Amino acid sequence: MKRILVTGGAGFIGSHLCERLLDQGHEVLCVDNFYTGARRNVAHLLQNPNFELMRHDVTFPLFVEVDEIYNLACPASPIHYQYDPVQTTKTSVHGAINMLGLAKRRRAKIFQASTSEVYGDPTVHPQPEEYWGNVNPIGFRSCYDEGKRCAETLFFDYRRQHGLRIKVARIFNTYGPRMHPNDGRVVSNFIVQALKGEPITLYGEGTQTRSFCYVDDLVEGFLRLMATGDDVTGPINLGNPGEFTIRALAEKVVALTGSRSAIEYRPLPQDDPQQRQPNIEKAKAVLDWSPTVALDEGLTKTIAYFDGLLRADAA
Repeated sequence: MKRILVTGGAGFIGSHLCERLLDQGHEVLCVDNFYTGARRNVAHLLQNPNFELMRHDVTFPLFVEVDEIYNLACPASPIHYQYDPVQTTKTSVHGAINMLGLAKRRRAKIFQASTSEVYGDPTVHPQPEEYWGNVNPIGFRSCYDEGKRCAETLFFDYRRQHGLRIKVARIFNTYGPRMHPNDGRVVSNFIVQALKGEPITLYGEGTQTRSFCYVDDLVEGFLRLMATGDDVTGPINLGNPGEFTIRALAEKVVALTGSRSAIEYRPLPQDDPQQRQPNIEKAKAVLDWSPTVALDEGLTKTIAYFDGLLRADAA
């Protein structure tokens, strides 16, 4: 049994990670400031004697005794991270410094949840880990993109300077139950709009592509990366290489929900990437990992979650 800290643990991905770690028999300290995370995401874990929930903002130091750290704390959707861009950068950079400092003191292994946004609007497709990216450093998305890039820099400098055991994963579009219903991401947007019978909003022509990974597959990748030897640091892409246009996703959601929602086109936001698809050859070779949940299966489970959430809110 290990005592494992998960920052952002009450968030969409963090709550699923906490579940898996508890299932493995570990003690889990879940830390969240509830900016985008929700207590309901981990409410079912509160009775587990190996689970502890703490309200804390990672931009402030944390002094706890742990063996491993998963650093997931940061708003990850444009609506949330652009609401307070300075705080978003602080969460990525100060949060990384504080968690790396904790790892240094405890000699703990530490995992950084990075993002495919470090590639910006890519000129290389699909994106391998060796690609340095095409990021606007002063745009509306920069608080998140550059914050995560800086966090990666800090992780590798702490490894070189202090010998820390680090793991860095670059997460591509992930979906599943417990997504925030108002996070502005395409999967949650489309499902909520379809269930409510509202127009499905597509930005641009809907020809931009994304690759969608179900949350259970992603968490499995996290665990496999964390279990590797100290010589494996990453960064490693984790995502589903299946590529879909945003319009195709909208049509699929409408079909699976049985909705009569029409599609409504709106202008494309600034710096919105035209393509996003992971090259996961490294994850296959190093982690023996690749996604197993098909998009229709994952969407069906996600639709059921949002349908229950909307019904509960309406009751």
